[in-house]
Amino acid sequence: MTQQMTRARRRSGGREARAALRAADGGNRAVWPGMPGGRYRPLKEADMPKVHAAALTILERTGLGDATEELLDLMLPKGALLNEHGRLCFPRALMEDVIAGAAKEYYVHARGSRAGKDDMHCTATSVHFSNSGTAVTTFDAHTKTYRPSTIQDVYDFTRLVDRLENIHMTGDTVLATDVPDDFEHDMSTVYAILAGSEKPACVTFRSRDHIPAAIRLFDHASGGEGRFMKKPSVIFGGCPVVSPLRFGRENLEILIDASRLGLTSDIAVPPQAGATSPAPLAGTLAQSVAETLACLAIVNLIRPGCAMTFAAWPFITDLRTGSFTGGSGEQALIAAAAVQMGNFYNLPTSVGCGMTDAKIPDAQYGLEKALTTALAAHAGANRLCEFGGMMGSLMGCSFESMVIDNEAAGMIARTVRGIEVSDDTLSVDIIHACAVGPGHFLGNPQTLDFMETEYIYPSLMDRTRTDTWEAEGSTDLFERSRAVTDEILGSHFPNYFGAALDAKIREEFPIRLPVSAMRPG
Repeated sequence: MTQQMTRARRRSGGREARAALRAADGGNRAVWPGMPGGRYRPLKEADMPKVHAAALTILERTGLGDATEELLDLMLPKGALLNEHGRLCFPRALMEDVIAGAAKEYYVHARGSRAGKDDMHCTATSVHFSNSGTAVTTFDAHTKTYRPSTIQDVYDFTRLVDRLENIHMTGDTVLATDVPDDFEHDMSTVYAILAGSEKPACVTFRSRDHIPAAIRLFDHASGGEGRFMKKPSVIFGGCPVVSPLRFGRENLEILIDASRLGLTSDIAVPPQAGATSPAPLAGTLAQSVAETLACLAIVNLIRPGCAMTFAAWPFITDLRTGSFTGGSGEQALIAAAAVQMGNFYNLPTSVGCGMTDAKIPDAQYGLEKALTTALAAHAGANRLCEFGGMMGSLMGCSFESMVIDNEAAGMIARTVRGIEVSDDTLSVDIIHACAVGPGHFLGNPQTLDFMETEYIYPSLMDRTRTDTWEAEGSTDLFERSRAVTDEILGSHFPNYFGAALDAKIREEFPIRLPVSAMRPG
């Protein structure tokens, strides 16, 4: 039994004291960030070495195309080769050395009042729920239509996450389509995320040239010049590989610069089965692993031991239409297998999950979200990305859905935690006393002791009697989530920079989020 479990079960001084503690903790003491997953393993033990061998063969023989001159200058002296097709190849022995020396863990630090207690430790199979996605539209709950996302939405989604206890990391959930200039877009997005929450964050950039300015913003948020690099609170996303097996210049350049700085890269490698990777799931998995390991080689040949997330994100294609499908059973299966391969290498992992194809929070939404998120969590992904509020095959995001997903994350996390078996929890003496005594366990001290630490109590999921539900207006889950969303977005307007620093930042950077958008009314 872990120390955290032991602390959670300590007697807390009576019913009123326990209720007060529950309120102070946000109402959730049965689950916590970073619980170990890894129980679900869709690949057999003999399968993982086969996938590994296939990936190394792909890297050694086929390699990756469109390598830049800068990348060649960095890789060729370190042992990489150009084949007869002009593709950058990584010999098997070189890759084995890279994998052996790669960082096995990293931290993403929280800031301000959250520092320390909300830091994320990505290692082994510790499970965290994370927002990301850069969806291009936002769902309007009143009209049930999708509109282009704005910089206001970036801030609003971030401040919503700031109040959702089961979402452990924030990021650029939607794209600010109303800020077309690349530099203004990146600076305004980073500003909106840092102003809206002190949780760890993941961001991406449109150009490597924007990284130095972003680090100045990170320093402002972290308390002063040089503070960010000492305890990085942001990791860098991006897709440096374009499947099948080609480099994408802009994100590749960001990967190179982040590695030179020693900062963590959280790449995403999303080949689509049957479209940009083979139709067999095993083939797509092997290609995705190979493409991800190529990025790992780049990072470690530039700066040995620099942290990178093993972010193989194989996607599924509906071969009837050629469209991406984020909520299928195959998607749940191959995402979990990708996590298992990351665990095989003992590398930090992330994966896309909860990427429902549903357009509203309906039955399809619930089924696809639960299936893909639960399997990824039980596989032991360090960061479960894309799940928070995402709908419409990653094209749109919803405030109300994010509130629903926060509650679902707590319930899924409870299944990841599992059942602790001990003399205390087996309760043999308690069973005897209650069976021969009152005939129930409701008033037993053990029941009260375990009430807050053994069970999750959702607030949106309805557990009332049918007549009570009817008397209270017969509301559905979406209506209840709208009420919670409206309460948070109508009252919670954080600016963690503070007024004086905010004014200084607005003088230095082209921030396109108006001050008036960060206050009630």
